[in-house]
Amino acid sequence: MPAGKNLTQNPHRADAREKVLEVAIGRQVKAMRQRHSMTVAEVSQKSGISPGMLSKIENGNTSPSLTTLQTLADVFSAPITSLFRGFEERRDAVHTKAGEGVEMDREGTRAGHQYNLLGHIGSNASGVVVEPYMITLTSASDVFKTFQHEGIETIYMLEGAVDYRHGDDVYPLRPGDTLHFEADAPHGPDRLVSLPAKYLAVICYPQGE
Repeated sequence: MPAGKNLTQNPHRADAREKVLEVAIGRQVKAMRQRHSMTVAEVSQKSGISPGMLSKIENGNTSPSLTTLQTLADVFSAPITSLFRGFEERRDAVHTKAGEGVEMDREGTRAGHQYNLLGHIGSNASGVVVEPYMITLTSASDVFKTFQHEGIETIYMLEGAVDYRHGDDVYPLRPGDTLHFEADAPHGPDRLVSLPAKYLAVICYPQGE
């Protein structure tokens, strides 16, 4: 990038294409095709719609007729209304102010371990559930490494210091450190180095698990 040239992209700006019906329909068509493990060529053969037109539909570059949409819905054995779902669905957001996270017990929780769930969105269009927790360990905390659950977990260390076990390995976590791991292996604090300790844990797993 030439010196002195400023970046103009704003990562938080909503792309205008996100609001276009054609884009929403295209994404649903592509998602349905992938869920059925079908290629564009296979959908083309079953529907009689050319591969080029299917690519335009999936990319939101054309406005398909209702007849075309009905044909595609028939290929996927789905109601035609399902192709408009991405355009019509509500997109939820959860705003949790400081100190207002829901304190809760998780399976395997030990003494001195405080879990605050910072937000939760259940069934959603992504098919993924994300649970962010703020975890605080006090001087009375037990040491253990017994958590095992589905999904992927990311830990971001905020305060204090702990040595965190994942499977057979132990990682020293200090403020600013991140640990990203598969959560079906035994994991948890192995040694409490400096207390109180606080870290953000984000757990992601498929809906329905």
